[in-house]
Amino acid sequence: MNQLNEPKMVIGSEEWCAFSSLNIPAVKARIDSGAKTSSLHAINIQYFSRNGEQWTSFEVHPLQDNRKITVHCEAQIIDHRVVKSSSGDKEKRPVIRASLALGEKSWVVELTLTDRDSMGYRMLLGREAMNGRILVDPEGHCLLGDRLQNDLASLYKAPEMRTGGLKIGLLASNPDLYSNRRIIEAAEARGHEIQFLNIKNCYMKLDATTPEIHYRGGRILNDLDAVIPRIRPSKTFYACTLLRQFESLGIYCLNTSTAIAQSRDKLRSLQLLLDNGLDIPTTGFANSPLDTGDLIDMVGGAPLIIKLLEGTQGTGVVLAETRKAADSVINAFKSLNANILVQEFIKESSGKDLRCFVVDGKVVASIQRTAAVGEFRANIHQGGRAELVKITPEEKRIAIKAAKAMDLKVAGVDLIRSNKGPLLLEVNSSPGLQGIETATNEDIAVRMIMAIERQLMKPKEA
Repeated sequence: MNQLNEPKMVIGSEEWCAFSSLNIPAVKARIDSGAKTSSLHAINIQYFSRNGEQWTSFEVHPLQDNRKITVHCEAQIIDHRVVKSSSGDKEKRPVIRASLALGEKSWVVELTLTDRDSMGYRMLLGREAMNGRILVDPEGHCLLGDRLQNDLASLYKAPEMRTGGLKIGLLASNPDLYSNRRIIEAAEARGHEIQFLNIKNCYMKLDATTPEIHYRGGRILNDLDAVIPRIRPSKTFYACTLLRQFESLGIYCLNTSTAIAQSRDKLRSLQLLLDNGLDIPTTGFANSPLDTGDLIDMVGGAPLIIKLLEGTQGTGVVLAETRKAADSVINAFKSLNANILVQEFIKESSGKDLRCFVVDGKVVASIQRTAAVGEFRANIHQGGRAELVKITPEEKRIAIKAAKAMDLKVAGVDLIRSNKGPLLLEVNSSPGLQGIETATNEDIAVRMIMAIERQLMKPKEA
């Protein structure tokens, strides 16, 4: 044990350290004397009791920019603390104790657990852990020794390819999006072969005897086991055509072409939800501008919401606060031959809604989204804020039923809390992962891969 009267060791602005009790032999820490508490990257944080005490299990990706290496950890919880991040957001985190090894010395430190993936460094060493022991040279880097890639490879052996791993195609448009990168990492970590398939580079051969799907350069994709579609609205028509071809070849699609097409048709999707006994905000739809007045009356008058049927991620959604404004906006859209619907404004929601992430018939995560200042609609794509929320059993039931009504294996179900109870806003067939994974610390990408495994690898799970 390090003695406080020993000479202080000098370290740089970043150093490699280790936690033997957590089975973490190497993790690079950002040294930050401006931060009071130390923190460690952790996801999938779960709580349980052991001998009458509260414990937590969690997973750590100890290496920067690498989600393939995963360490499973358990530790006793000593506290819960509200920590204010550098961006000003407050978060309640579990606190654990662990023995920190830094250079040739070690001592017990307190660590808060949080998802640090977006922060780069998997660990931050704060001043509480350094007091009386350390001097920081901000110009130095890894003064106690650096780690080479070969060293890290020997410490963290990559997972072996699972026997009988699946061949999966990720059908999308941008390989650099967070959601797409996470899905690829999750599939590879579970021993599958996955390839990114840009929608625009796929083409097909329609033939009664030898139907095929080709990729740029002539590579035939008929040997895939499964396809994960991540389709932007502008690509819906062609992507669904490709999915129908995959389906005709017997290739499993996590979300089918039919399910995606009907979820993208906002009016059809609302009709399906109502047909399945699910409540939505009162909604009106008309084709002729001559019916604008009655259309406004149908949804209870102003204020009201006006939505483009083709809009997504908050675009094409307008709040009309007065009847005159509503009349002007509706007629302006109609003059452009745009299809719109109008919807009652739920004032009591206060700019908040719920996003429930459903995978294979289960709500695996849920968040509350709060609109940015000056906005009326909760949307993290437009500066809104996402935070962990505990939904009610009724909200969970509605989310699951909505995904089932759309026949979607993976869905982002958006709800709003009203004086009449939970109301459904829409069901998204390609929900983003970043906001909800960051807010909940849940590894949703792995849940998606496991859903495919349950469908195609049932004999191996018996």
